[in-house]
Amino acid sequence: MLDILGTIAGNILSLPGIFGLALGMMTRNLLLAAIFGAVIGVIETYIFAGFDFSQAEPLELTIAICVGVVAGCVGRAIRVRGATV
Repeated sequence: MLDILGTIAGNILSLPGIFGLALGMMTRNLLLAAIFGAVIGVIETYIFAGFDFSQAEPLELTIAICVGVVAGCVGRAIRVRGATV
């Protein structure tokens, strides 16, 4: 259980969370923001696995993609709501 929570927290504070939020803030399109976040999640897992997909764990990859998608959508929401204030 702690391993899963540590993986989630690590991804939020790492590339999928930070870059997903930043790339999500670059667009107003929800689908594009989610795709940006998912791509960052895949790239981050690929980089930390030593550029070898056989070393990447499926659970880690899934969590990185989910965190990236959520961060991208949150970034898009910040952009849309922040622009109307």
